[in-house]
Amino acid sequence: MAYSSNINLKADEILNQKRLRALDKQDKVKEKLFKEIPRLQEIEQELSLIGAEAAKAVIMGGSAKKTTTSLAEKSLALQKEMRTILFMHGYDEDILELHYECEKCKDTGRYDDETGRTVYCDCLKKLRANLACEELNKVSPLSLSTFDSFSLDNYDMDIQQGSITSPYDRMSKIFDYCKRYAKDFGTDCPSIMMRGATGLGKTHLSLAIANEVIKKGFGVVYVSAPMILSTLEKSHFKYAYKEEDEVLNTLLNCDLLILDDLGTEFQTNYSKSTVYNIFNTRLLNKKPTIMSSNLTLKEMEEMYTPRFVSRIMGDCAKLDFLGNDFRKPRKG
Repeated sequence: MAYSSNINLKADEILNQKRLRALDKQDKVKEKLFKEIPRLQEIEQELSLIGAEAAKAVIMGGSAKKTTTSLAEKSLALQKEMRTILFMHGYDEDILELHYECEKCKDTGRYDDETGRTVYCDCLKKLRANLACEELNKVSPLSLSTFDSFSLDNYDMDIQQGSITSPYDRMSKIFDYCKRYAKDFGTDCPSIMMRGATGLGKTHLSLAIANEVIKKGFGVVYVSAPMILSTLEKSHFKYAYKEEDEVLNTLLNCDLLILDDLGTEFQTNYSKSTVYNIFNTRLLNKKPTIMSSNLTLKEMEEMYTPRFVSRIMGDCAKLDFLGNDFRKPRKG
């Protein structure tokens, strides 16, 4: 997946900082243990000299094999002595070794596979993806909504005409569902379609889910449909395909995508096909999407296509919000 040079540089800098922290931690551990057990420092110095002698023997040639064999035996004996000393003092045998967050690539983001080819490590791929998510989320209100700040007191307990349940009862069930969804989130979770009038808490609950999922280490992107589709369309028709592809790749590959206010975007053939492509691709790749809309099913079919709506209704958990816009001041 292609990312901007800014994201690539930022990811490499983060990995470099991880390597420096690992080195600093190792230095501090050595300083402490060498002061406590001087023999450990002596062994390390002897091992360093053996390494230099072995390299010199290889360069000089001649009886290098015999020399290196002898040096290897000395090295193994010293390493065994070091492990014994550490064990006798109650330390792990590998405490003096350099420990990276990712041992596979040594926090470089790259390693040589079994064929000798240098490949990107999964840790670097995940880091770049998360940075791309953060880039898109810069203007989103992710920190403004939590489950704790959601109040069911905003919903009436009376059953409205034409309904079989009260807004309070319906929203209590939706609230509980959203909390369970966030608590048990995994990439095999179903997608969600939140429908209902403006001001009933769709954005609040989707953001509350996002906040909990982010805490679990997943990559989450929250975008409003009008904003992201306008951004993509401008890039597309300005022939800025690299920018368009980077944003699309992030939308398609993040662990959870939240697409808010679906149906309020300016309708074009590009926006219609892009919405369908994003949802369908994520569905095929088993990546959950949370969508919210003020549209009825009929309005959604008219704006998009019956095929798209059928796909949504067949593959999404449907949460229909009830109540009155609690953001408007009440009379009385």
